[in-house]
Amino acid sequence: MKVSDFQYDLPEELIAQRPLDKRSASRLLHLERAGGSVHDHSFADLPELLEPNDLLVFNNTRVIPARLWASKPTGGRVEILIERLIDSQTAQAQMRANRKPAMGTELHIDDQSVHIEIVGREGEFWTLKIQSGPDWKQLLDRVGHMPLPPYIERADDALDRERYQTVFGAVPGAVAAPTAGLHFDDAILAALDRRGIKRACCTLHVGAGTFQPVRVEQIEDHQMHAEWLEVGAELVDAIAATRRRGGRVVAVGTTAVRALETAASGGELAPFTGDSRLFIYPGYKFRVVDAMITNFHLPGSTLLMLVSAFAGRERIMAAYRHAIEQRYRFFSYGDAMLIR
Repeated sequence: MKVSDFQYDLPEELIAQRPLDKRSASRLLHLERAGGSVHDHSFADLPELLEPNDLLVFNNTRVIPARLWASKPTGGRVEILIERLIDSQTAQAQMRANRKPAMGTELHIDDQSVHIEIVGREGEFWTLKIQSGPDWKQLLDRVGHMPLPPYIERADDALDRERYQTVFGAVPGAVAAPTAGLHFDDAILAALDRRGIKRACCTLHVGAGTFQPVRVEQIEDHQMHAEWLEVGAELVDAIAATRRRGGRVVAVGTTAVRALETAASGGELAPFTGDSRLFIYPGYKFRVVDAMITNFHLPGSTLLMLVSAFAGRERIMAAYRHAIEQRYRFFSYGDAMLIR
């Protein structure tokens, strides 16, 4: 298949630039996999669209303030976006500057008090090592900014520290939010509990590579970026119990889908900890996920390809056309879809 098969025209004004005042005030487009029918709902309707035997699987990663600015010895400014922390002093990152600094360059942060050396490069990611100053976690907590995606055309603010996180995020390490989870608030979680819908968590630290465009025309030639994940034995047991009682596994977000399907890539679901480069596109056979909650994804993106693998490309593209006609809000701070 070609990347052009996954393009669509989106009016710029439908790209959500800020979150709604209330998380669960988002709209919810319900897409039926079997026939392709679409139904317009509020996200608050979600508990009634699920069954008491169902299991929701959340990604409990937490976004770190991964964007910061440094200066080169020449005085030039460098934007750093952390991809992952390797250890307390070493990180992989993307960098933007008028002229990319050379290997061995020392960067300065926070009025010259923090010295960072460029010690390696792997593809588009640079390896940065703190030579003097606090460790990376302390540094990011002090001067880091929330890494809002590039289509949000404003600087981050204090509200993003709360709203670009899920209410259940517990394991720091992501540099992009698992956005399907942003719609859940305490009231929705309580309503799910009252209905008898079970909950469990995996962890997948979303990387900045999630926003990278597919640069090949044949999607089969694309190589996915690596992301670290953990699917624990407790989650595996919860899914087995769900199967025994006749319930469905409902993944909250494409990141939960990717984590679960990676853990089942050997044929059977089993505990898994490590990196995944799993690329899910049409033709993929799902082993674990029966339904998913997701946001609307960028044209030509691997995430759009994933949901197309789950529901069918034609049905997804038709649902997106409906969402545009009905003025749904798109992308990270936008509205949601339920596909089942």
